Amino acid sequence: MAAFVLDKRGSPLMPCSEKRARLLLKRGRARVHRVLPFVIRLTDRLAEESAFQSLRVKVDPGSKVTGVALVREFNSGIAVLNLFSLMHRGRQISEALVTRRNFRHRRRSANLRYRAPRFLNRARRDAWLAPSLQHRVDTTMSWVRRIKRWTPISATSVEFERYDLQAMRSAEVAGYEHRKYERVDYEIREYLLKKWWHRCAYCDKEGVPLHVGHIISRARGGSDHLTNLTICCGPCHFRKGERDIKEFVVDGIRCNRILGRAKVPLKESASVSSTRAALVTELRSARLVVETSTGGRTKWNRARFGIPKTYALDAVCVGDVSVVMDWQRPTVEVKCSGRGSYQRTRLTAEGFPRSYLIRKKRIYGFQTGDRVRADVSKGKMIGIYVGRVAVRASGNFNIKTQNGVVQGINHRYCKVVQRADGYGYSPLLRLAQRVTRSKSVGPAL
Repeated sequence: MAAFVLDKRGSPLMPCSEKRARLLLKRGRARVHRVLPFVIRLTDRLAEESAFQSLRVKVDPGSKVTGVALVREFNSGIAVLNLFSLMHRGRQISEALVTRRNFRHRRRSANLRYRAPRFLNRARRDAWLAPSLQHRVDTTMSWVRRIKRWTPISATSVEFERYDLQAMRSAEVAGYEHRKYERVDYEIREYLLKKWWHRCAYCDKEGVPLHVGHIISRARGGSDHLTNLTICCGPCHFRKGERDIKEFVVDGIRCNRILGRAKVPLKESASVSSTRAALVTELRSARLVVETSTGGRTKWNRARFGIPKTYALDAVCVGDVSVVMDWQRPTVEVKCSGRGSYQRTRLTAEGFPRSYLIRKKRIYGFQTGDRVRADVSKGKMIGIYVGRVAVRASGNFNIKTQNGVVQGINHRYCKVVQRADGYGYSPLLRLAQRVTRSKSVGPAL
């Protein structure tokens, strides 16, 4: 993967390869600025003395995981530099809010001092989002700003709508089988697959090749409008042919359900998601050129280039893409872990306290989530351990390494490599792992 590079004043430069970053560190021309993601700072160069190329950040928003890709643009296409999968914790936030609400209701209903409800004096802005949804926008924007701080990007591409409804409407004029653009087929097919739950509308078969068919055949005056199209398996498509649906589907309940479902629009594709709209607004406020695209076009690009489906590679295929190079790169999984909890007790399933947490977040200068290196020189735990630390009031910490959790490491053997930033990283970057385990290079600045 590419290593991020800063000049001696902290301004972003063009990323470099792992080999070049290792040589710069070995020759003393650079210092380690950050371990994960790996960022170096040059000691002998300014941004004014460097040449820049066109860089773009591509984002594929998701409900649980958002794909982020940093690419370099050239005349005939793009070259992939870095891939990230940002795993959100919206579900945890939602469950925590429900728990807090239950505690609040209990305090009001119990024989305690009366507390007036605070929601009566709270005002919400017009573009308000639920905390679990706002978290998705905030974390995605946080990583876009981080990449902007480490690289000279000037543009972004984001999947704004799931389907291009305008393209589907314009395509029906020329007829379903006489379209000029292959991408429109993907828009319509993805729309119908989502609408009919990826199964045959007539026999409910799943996991078989599905075809796009007409509910009212063209021979009987049916149109190519989306309300007249459905998804069906090959045998059902062949048996139906030009027959009327009421003749083919004998069961009246199923027939009415198919006709009713055909007229119901898919809400997710008919309107723009509030989360994606908020994300695009935030990107534009960051003074970046924003290119919006659709999910159907993303799949069309992925199928053209033979790229497997992952969250990060979906981000690579967002927008107008002609050629994709160097996409066979490892993906850094970034998990939102939060910055701790205000709750001072752990509860049982019945709501009773079972343990109490320490009041201070830092113990002997360490905090849960810090990345540390422990050089244990004596005792049963002799060795070198690098990973995420969980602090204890006793001073004996737990370190989560690649091979598992190591318990009972005294704080005297630990040294901070990188402070906790609210995220967990996996897998480790190869160069960052070498630098962390090497004694010749000091800790991050």
